[in-house]
Amino acid sequence: MQAAYTPESKLRHPLRLVGEMSRDLLDAREIAWHVFLRDLRAYHRGSYLGVLWSFIPPLLMALVCTLASHSKVISFAATSVPYPAFVILGMVLWQIFTDSLNAPIQGVLVEAGTFTKVKIPPESMILARLHDVVFNAVIKLVLVLCVFAWFKLPLTIGLLLAPFAACSLILMGTLLGGMLAPISLLYDDFGRLLNLSLGYWFLITPVIYPAPKAGIFSWLVGFNPVTSLLVTTRELATGATLSCLPAFMLMTAFSIIGLMLSWLLFKLAMPFVVERKVS
Repeated sequence: MQAAYTPESKLRHPLRLVGEMSRDLLDAREIAWHVFLRDLRAYHRGSYLGVLWSFIPPLLMALVCTLASHSKVISFAATSVPYPAFVILGMVLWQIFTDSLNAPIQGVLVEAGTFTKVKIPPESMILARLHDVVFNAVIKLVLVLCVFAWFKLPLTIGLLLAPFAACSLILMGTLLGGMLAPISLLYDDFGRLLNLSLGYWFLITPVIYPAPKAGIFSWLVGFNPVTSLLVTTRELATGATLSCLPAFMLMTAFSIIGLMLSWLLFKLAMPFVVERKVS
């Protein structure tokens, strides 16, 4: 069967490229849904804990951080909600971001062989992974509601807006993942480097601590593009004063515009990447 890609640059025909991108996105929806259902069934057949894996990391992190805080091993500024709830909410949002970041990369890596044999839009595999991201995010919402009930936190209008704000984390993660996916397909070491980088990235993101207000570290945290998105979403959910709303709006707009450009670059790069991968 003829391969799905040719090395000819699509920038030579911009109108044709836009039309192809639109058609591929429409065609990708049905394929993505079937792939998502297939992977979901396969995952639950091979997992005893199933959806509980969405709850375990935030709960364990909250337990460890709370014990360390009570033992005076670590000390952070006061939080607007009980510290365990603060950590659980932060971990849930961080997981949503990292899942979104890994979704395009895993979609391309897992299905790279398919792209060379069957003419399907590569967007379908990314959309399938994003379906999984949204599914897991909805499951995590159950944990968030349980946290609110356990700590008797007030339910505010901000809690209803928080899921929409969390979409900004998905946009940012998908933007970065889409840009990195072709590189990950070419170089295996890049995946290891990304996993290592995420560990340090976590440390400069106010997931388990409030965003610092002064000092050199506060600048580092402030320049982190995830900071304003995560902090604002958590503040909306807990009814706290919004401390970085302008930065949140700026990064959300950047994510939307950047995602369009990332999609274009992904579309242009994939023919050359797949050709080099199979050669």
